[in-house]
Amino acid sequence: MPEAGAERFGWHRRQARPAQVREGDWLVGLGMAAAFRNNLVMKSKARVRLDGQGRVTVETDMTDIGTGSYTIIAQTAAEVMGLPLEKVVVRLGDSDFPVSCGSGGQWGGNNSTAGVYAACMKLRGLVAAKAGIGAQAQFVDGEVRGPGRAVPLAHFAGLVAEDGIEYGDLDKRYQQSTFGGHFCEVAVDAWTGEVRVRRMLAVCAAGRILNPISARSQVIGAMTMGIGAALMEDLKVDRRRGFFVNHDLASYEVPVHADVPHLDVVFLDETDPVSSPMKAKGVGELGICGAAAAVANAIYNATGVRVRDYPVTLDKLLGGLPGVV
Repeated sequence: MPEAGAERFGWHRRQARPAQVREGDWLVGLGMAAAFRNNLVMKSKARVRLDGQGRVTVETDMTDIGTGSYTIIAQTAAEVMGLPLEKVVVRLGDSDFPVSCGSGGQWGGNNSTAGVYAACMKLRGLVAAKAGIGAQAQFVDGEVRGPGRAVPLAHFAGLVAEDGIEYGDLDKRYQQSTFGGHFCEVAVDAWTGEVRVRRMLAVCAAGRILNPISARSQVIGAMTMGIGAALMEDLKVDRRRGFFVNHDLASYEVPVHADVPHLDVVFLDETDPVSSPMKAKGVGELGICGAAAAVANAIYNATGVRVRDYPVTLDKLLGGLPGVV
């Protein structure tokens, strides 16, 4: 993984000795950091039903907080049931639905889709039994097919199946984790200490990536949060009166578009046969683990100033910047 990222990022051009590369008034440096996040497994349930139009409706109290749960759950049901994506309806976030794993800590995607997979496999069994096909049943193009016959799924309207995934002591028998590497290039103004992140790359090993587009967006968002953590985000607490001083976006600084350069993400081609039936893992938090450290390491490589507490603001750099000729 580090080798793949180093080659893509051009790590061989890095000068190991700090403060060696200048472009006019800018000091330029490269940095990297490792990323690690445990893969957490937890039980998750779903309910699926067939209607007279041959559609499958998935119901689970899983949430979608902008991370693409609707999409990957629909993809899972469509693939297992042999349907086009437009034939799947996903309903989330209702406490009347079967209890899912929920969102957070990069466990939602793998576990919620594994629960949907289990429910769909149970529905397949009910359909195959009703069709009199049994274990030879194949689900293709909205039909259940067996030797010498094919029956549209719409024929089985009203069939409902509910099931879920439970892992037992899997997390005690296996240490499951995701891994990554973050690479960063910064430029630091030799006069003022202003830091500009020029480019970043994340290389992630996180099992099967269920949807590369939504996963990439999650990692890019996490890398952006890493830039904020490294350079500007700093919560101030008034300890005398017990309140947050900069409690809104008017006074708590976060990155804006001008602060965020081109961000690149690479997912290594791998599957994890132990993690779940989906052979996937989480990926959300992996994008932020180590991202800020890569920025700080790049600043050190550019300037020779080692800052060990975030954020890396101008006042922490100015006293140690190399002389300007």
